[in-house]
Amino acid sequence: MRVTVDQDWCCGAGQCVLLAPEVFDQREEDGIVELLTERPPENLYPAVREAGQVCPTGAIHVDEEA
Repeated sequence: MRVTVDQDWCCGAGQCVLLAPEVFDQREEDGIVELLTERPPENLYPAVREAGQVCPTGAIHVDEEA
């Protein structure tokens, strides 16, 4: 799995951070998503998938085959 984020699309909702804080964080100044690791460990796959699904702007991209 490989994760990427588009900070230009992020609205700062923070659902990703709540679901997978080991993978996502938010910038202090504006709440925009920051990716902590683009290749999360397998045990975090379910949370990362859910974060991608609930992102209101589609800023999180999960490539299952990478």
